[in-house]
Amino acid sequence: MLIDNIRLFLVIAEKGSMVAAGRELGLSATTVSERLAALEAHYGVVLFNRTTRSLSLTEEGRTLLGGAKVVLGEIDDLETRIRLGAQTLSGSIRVSAPIDLGRSFVTGVISSFTRAHPAISIELFLSDGYVDIVGQGFDLALRFGRITDSTLRVRNLGQFRRIVCAAPSYIAAHGAPETPADLAHHNCLLMRFGANLDNVWRFGAGENRQTVTVRGNMIANDGSLVRQWALEAHGIILKSESDVTHDLQTGRLVALLEDHAAPPNPLQMMFPPGRAQPRRVRALADAFGTAMKAVPHCHAG
Repeated sequence: MLIDNIRLFLVIAEKGSMVAAGRELGLSATTVSERLAALEAHYGVVLFNRTTRSLSLTEEGRTLLGGAKVVLGEIDDLETRIRLGAQTLSGSIRVSAPIDLGRSFVTGVISSFTRAHPAISIELFLSDGYVDIVGQGFDLALRFGRITDSTLRVRNLGQFRRIVCAAPSYIAAHGAPETPADLAHHNCLLMRFGANLDNVWRFGAGENRQTVTVRGNMIANDGSLVRQWALEAHGIILKSESDVTHDLQTGRLVALLEDHAAPPNPLQMMFPPGRAQPRRVRALADAFGTAMKAVPHCHAG
């Protein structure tokens, strides 16, 4: 019964609602409440902060969430190996990735992976904003840049430059900036990452390093949309080369300020803290690593 209650706890955490968890599992609200209360009584702690409108994990709840996912994952893997053989992988994996990278790279890897392992189900969440891996119940997340949360486990997939670029028709109408400072006279199309506006663009390295604060009349929290605005000649963008390589190769976009380019950013996989990862998560992570090696513009990490 303890294991079943922990499974219920995981569903509540992932759904963010006891009602939604009950609906997912076919349980009444009363049953969900009673079983959660029993689990909290077992550990002698409160696992969720509850209000009439919201539900959030306590520190003890976050600890249980991270450990429970590992333990239950191993139980599921063990049952599968006993029933279906040691080479079979099964279970669910929740993945988070940036929107453009998700559409151009992640979805292809997932398609191949699920064909090879049909007993695995994958839920993909695409977002360019901040993601709380533990709180939102993700098994694996891909993100560009340095990871500031030291509790997470990280695996580097490679390095990608960020490229300033614009459509040829925009350049024909407004000219091309010759120095980063010239961007002050251009319309720059901006990304918002969660609460942070990406309007401070970095150039150069070492003694030549500089930052420029840019402005523009169009802002979005969707990288695909910002790229589309650039293709429609609304302004200049700063995007990872993984997102615009095809556009640059076909001439739909033109790279600018290449002599002032900043060092590449790492693309990293992040995992929740824990002693071990379920075999299915390790296998998917390896699939991402193998596929990334075939990406032409990925620099060794």
